[in-house]
Amino acid sequence: MKNENKVLACVDRSHFANTVADAAAWAASRMNAPLEFLHILDRHPEIGSGEDHSGAIGFDAQEHLLKELSDKDAEKTKAMRESGRLFLNGLRERAIAAGVPAPDTRQRYGHLEESLAEQAAGVRLFVLGRRGESAETTQRDLGRNVENVVRALHKPILTVTENFKAPEHFMIAFDGGEVTRRGVEMVANSPLLKGIPCLLLMAGKPDPDAPKKMEWARATLEKAGFSVSSEIIPGDTETVIARIIQERNIDLLLMGAFNHSPLRRLFFGSRTNELLRSAKVPTLLLR
Repeated sequence: MKNENKVLACVDRSHFANTVADAAAWAASRMNAPLEFLHILDRHPEIGSGEDHSGAIGFDAQEHLLKELSDKDAEKTKAMRESGRLFLNGLRERAIAAGVPAPDTRQRYGHLEESLAEQAAGVRLFVLGRRGESAETTQRDLGRNVENVVRALHKPILTVTENFKAPEHFMIAFDGGEVTRRGVEMVANSPLLKGIPCLLLMAGKPDPDAPKKMEWARATLEKAGFSVSSEIIPGDTETVIARIIQERNIDLLLMGAFNHSPLRRLFFGSRTNELLRSAKVPTLLLR
């Protein structure tokens, strides 16, 4: 798929894949954009037969053993690809049932961040799960790849939680900086969130220019047809955001990442994870 406006859903072999598929299908339908599912395979699958190959062996035996191991490697790789194909077909059918006309699927070997960065030029929106295959075994709240992927990409990324549902209220964590201003303009010009009530929230240290910045954001969204409410709440940014999400039944959070603003620190170290854990709602991250 070479379309430069596609939604790219990155999936792995976990039950969280259905959540990613549902969110990606929703986004693709809202934006009338092509949808592609991408499954990254490990370049070097481990081969563990349980057989004991230790001890001194002759040259002929060693050559035979190497060939046997190579054949097993090839068989396992083939099995992985076939299993992955069936897995992707299941997600494709799920997206079609959700109204996406012709989702595409692709498998490739490589590392997640590198593979997604290579695809970025043709992608309008990335979708990935907060948790994945590794988190199923460790029971971590966040998959280990989330922050690395956010750092590697420079396109909007929708990170989703389990049991995705179409959002009915969304919130923009707005700080008046360049990235979140671009985020407001993106929301205003995109069909993704049209018709969904918006809460503009500015949290953190008091800013004398806050009312002026908020009025610009509110006016920009209202001109595009959005129903907007806005609030300026002093206090710890992470705490305020998490509290308002819970109190106002927000089902999607939009915020900037890696910008030079009060929100910048959210995306360095553990504070990012703390916010994403406490929010427990899909989050659209902007670069």
